[in-house]
Amino acid sequence: MSKVTDAVAALAEPVVGALGLTLWDVEYVREAGSYYLRLYVDKEGGVGIDDCENVSRALDPILDEKDPVPDSYVFEVSSPGLERSLRKPAHFERYLGEKITVKLFTPRNGRREFVGVLKSYEDGALVLETPEGEERFEKKDYSSARVYFEF
Repeated sequence: MSKVTDAVAALAEPVVGALGLTLWDVEYVREAGSYYLRLYVDKEGGVGIDDCENVSRALDPILDEKDPVPDSYVFEVSSPGLERSLRKPAHFERYLGEKITVKLFTPRNGRREFVGVLKSYEDGALVLETPEGEERFEKKDYSSARVYFEF
């Protein structure tokens, strides 16, 4: 994580927790010429628009006062979604035994994407149980991992 996202996460964690939610992730990105600060929050049963609004209203004055972001930015609060991105060890631990999608930087056996049950995760390396058998991916091999949701 960057210094900005670490600082924002430290400020946001107690606020989000006090509202009965958990902080899933913090993103600070530049898109189409603007900076975006995005907080992803979660709770059992799902996150609603009111939850996002409550976090935004509670955290906005704190961010203004502490000023951890060097640039002007658009502040957004949302749910991580059904097909949420898995980035932190805690994310992978939470979804052990569940189906996930892994996208690779370079193809393996002609494929760039694998779907399977997450069997283990350690130090960035993960093992999936796929229909073809077990596949191990080192962190340097995959660009993203997401929860798999079948519509």
